[in-house]
Amino acid sequence: MTQISHPLLLRARRIRTPNFAAMLAALFLALCMLPAFAAPPATPADTETVLAAARKQIDDIRKRVADETDDATLMQQRSDALDIQSKADAASDALTPQLASVTARLSELGSPPEGAKEAPDVAAQRTQLEKNSRALDAQIKLARLLSVDAAQTAEQVSAQRRKQFQARLGERRDSFLSSQFWKEFREEFPSDLERLEALGTDLSTAVGQTPKWGWLLLLAAAASVIALRVWIGRFILRLTATRVPPGRLRRSFLAVAQVVLSVATPGLVALLIQTGLDWNSQLSDNTSALLVTLVATVCFGGYVSGMGNALLSTHRPSWRLPPISDAVATRLRWLPNLLGTLVVMIWLAERLPVLLNASLTTTITLTGIVAVLIMATMGAVLSISRRLRRQSIQENDAPVPFWISLLLGAVWTVLILGLASLLAGYVAFGAFLAKQVLWVLIILASAYLLSTLIEDGFSTLLGTSHREGDTEGPSLRDQAAVLLSGLGRVAVGLLTIILLLAPFGEGPMDLIQRFDQLRKGLAIGEAQIRPGAVLQALIVLALSLLSVKMLKRWLSNRYLPTTELDPGMQLSAATLFGYAGFVIAFALSLSAAGIGLERVAWIASALSVGIGFGLQAVVQNFVSGLILLAERPVKVGDWVSLGGVEGDILRINVRATEIQMGDRSTVIVPNSEFVTKTVRNVTRSNPLGLVQIKLPLPLSTDAEQVRELILQAFGDHEDVLDTPAPNVFLDGIENGHLIFNAKGYVSSPRAAYGVRSALLFTVLKRLNDAGLEVSSPPTMLLASAPQAVGVAPSGVAPSGDAPRGVAPGGNAPGGVAPPASS
Repeated sequence: MTQISHPLLLRARRIRTPNFAAMLAALFLALCMLPAFAAPPATPADTETVLAAARKQIDDIRKRVADETDDATLMQQRSDALDIQSKADAASDALTPQLASVTARLSELGSPPEGAKEAPDVAAQRTQLEKNSRALDAQIKLARLLSVDAAQTAEQVSAQRRKQFQARLGERRDSFLSSQFWKEFREEFPSDLERLEALGTDLSTAVGQTPKWGWLLLLAAAASVIALRVWIGRFILRLTATRVPPGRLRRSFLAVAQVVLSVATPGLVALLIQTGLDWNSQLSDNTSALLVTLVATVCFGGYVSGMGNALLSTHRPSWRLPPISDAVATRLRWLPNLLGTLVVMIWLAERLPVLLNASLTTTITLTGIVAVLIMATMGAVLSISRRLRRQSIQENDAPVPFWISLLLGAVWTVLILGLASLLAGYVAFGAFLAKQVLWVLIILASAYLLSTLIEDGFSTLLGTSHREGDTEGPSLRDQAAVLLSGLGRVAVGLLTIILLLAPFGEGPMDLIQRFDQLRKGLAIGEAQIRPGAVLQALIVLALSLLSVKMLKRWLSNRYLPTTELDPGMQLSAATLFGYAGFVIAFALSLSAAGIGLERVAWIASALSVGIGFGLQAVVQNFVSGLILLAERPVKVGDWVSLGGVEGDILRINVRATEIQMGDRSTVIVPNSEFVTKTVRNVTRSNPLGLVQIKLPLPLSTDAEQVRELILQAFGDHEDVLDTPAPNVFLDGIENGHLIFNAKGYVSSPRAAYGVRSALLFTVLKRLNDAGLEVSSPPTMLLASAPQAVGVAPSGVAPSGDAPRGVAPGGNAPGGVAPPASS
């Protein structure tokens, strides 16, 4: 077997210890879809040279890809194609502003004058600019065409890799049960062992060449890393319990922190070991590349182990995220560390034969051993789960959900099929099934942990339902929390699907290419919608709205109260500021997304027709609301009467105004009603309330005495204003009664009713104490028709005469109209 060189390994041999952390950081950023832009050539001539060389390289890759069978070579070709695509995109992005600048300068020069000779320096400048414009335009078109060709070539290489992958899965070798396989193994294993001894010798030499004080220093550093990991773990636990808001976020945050520590600790220790072995760069390129990649593999193994321990949480059951019983978590506590070790073993089984150029039988043997270990581990987990499930059914008498039984049956089927494939000689297919089971388990667990963290984070930090004493219904914060957590979980689901499909002929570069395509976004007309730009727009919108809310609160609570504006005008000014701030925030978010307001103009033009018909009433009410807030014919707190609706204005919204009636009910009135109809505003120009009392008294009553008593009652009441002063008028004589009309004023019309009632009680009591009686209400007696002429029923006056004791006009003596007041 020929030695295979991965492009990442070829680059890794030039990486030394000081910049290894930077390499890991760059790799992490690439996996997180953060674009890495290549530096564009310095001059147009360099750009043209690079593009020409890249075009020749792309043509050469296309000629050789159809006949290529080596996977490592295909990976190198695809990496080269993606690198060319990245450089072409970077060149196009770098040249576009230059072309725009040249075009702008040409526009400044304008068209050459007709019939007149242009100045030599201006003509020379115009000629040079036109030449540069044509050159830049041609280079941009060439770069874009090259980017498309490179993307198509990379896809062609991916298709060839998938084809080779499927062919290898269907390839059959001698079975492990056949004597021929072990005969070949005994013949080829000694030479493979010699190569392994050579690697061991290389590592032993490296150990000896590193000074002892260097090893002691590295050992102290490793011990410090382990001690620091213990201290940080305790600190994070204490920080989570005291500082993180109550709720599920504490558990998910602690789980993620444990995963991060589990990745960093073994990774740093492995990095220290790699530093000691390659102290003086004495290792060969292949061995150095193996150790560098081993560090990253150890980090991934630590991730698998830490994630399993965080989800099982055997030491802290109350902090466990998934609904797993203590019995299951205790029985499976050995699984996470074993899976982390298996991840490292899988990588060694794949890379060591390539590094040592081992024989095919040795490679198949290592692959089979790793596959059997994975199957044995998964089989043990399934057996333990089966026993615990039966025990749970016997104790709780609760059936297991059907989907769990179906899932476990599918896993058993895959493991049995993989083992049968191994024994039948289809080692590649059997190992693929075993690795796929492990890969699916890791991806699903990671997706669960990440989605749980997203949901808990948004619901805890933005939601309001977790706060004590919050009796209100769902607020805008709760809606934002649900929406953002839903979007985050959908993104996690899409990423999970991509990663689950990765083993089917896909590799890391394929995933990076997919992320890069996602980063470039979707073109809709002239607008380019990119995930990064959308995220930036959402961040700008959130920050802008938060700033508007803070400024609006500052205006309402701090600044406006110091002005001479009344409370209603203060609320109107704050509302207008909120509307304007929302429009500015929306415009800023569109700009951050790369969509200028001029690109939205045609949408507004198209919507104007619909606004003229279907949204006419909405727009009318909106404009009316702005008029109400600006002109303020009515304001918050006014007592108004409109079309039979009378009450206090609670709030003036964008579309309608809320009025609170006397029975505490709320009426929603469109804003256009206040602009187009007659409105009675009781408290607009004069906020005083009138208290009026009318009393009928007999003709024999001393009018001056009554006047003094009423004025004293008005003056003694604390709510009656001294200015205007209360007064008592004599309206006249009606039906033999004196009609007294008393008037006074209070500070608000809303207080008039209560004050009038209290004054009535007081006045009636004082009149009674003074021996003055208020006339009774008028009465009327109806008589029957006479039975004979001149004869009337007993007790009834003759026709045409008033009843006895009733004055003409139908009123009793001294009776007057009932007391009237307003």
